[in-house]
Amino acid sequence: MQYLISVIDDGTGLASDEEQAAIDVFNEGLKAGGHWVFAGGLGGPDTGTTIDNRNGAGLITDGPFVETKEYLIGFWIIEAPDLDVALKLAAEGSRACHRKTEVRPFL
Repeated sequence: MQYLISVIDDGTGLASDEEQAAIDVFNEGLKAGGHWVFAGGLGGPDTGTTIDNRNGAGLITDGPFVETKEYLIGFWIIEAPDLDVALKLAAEGSRACHRKTEVRPFL
């Protein structure tokens, strides 16, 4: 089963060199353990553009879709046999990047 591990930032900025090194080690562990699918970092909310084309509205707005102090800054997509393994990996990822994580299964 695949899971999304979202990395949640609170405005502390990009990963420090030490955090990036720990993330690289975590990524290598995911690969070695057969859990790696894909991962990526994201620009801050100020780099986003929100598009709402429901009912043909065609609204395009610079900035995030919600105003909040916490936002998604990166993610991992992993393969894990069950939620317990996914939660364990998310805890390791949280420690590596020094940020909160959220786990969700793909439907």
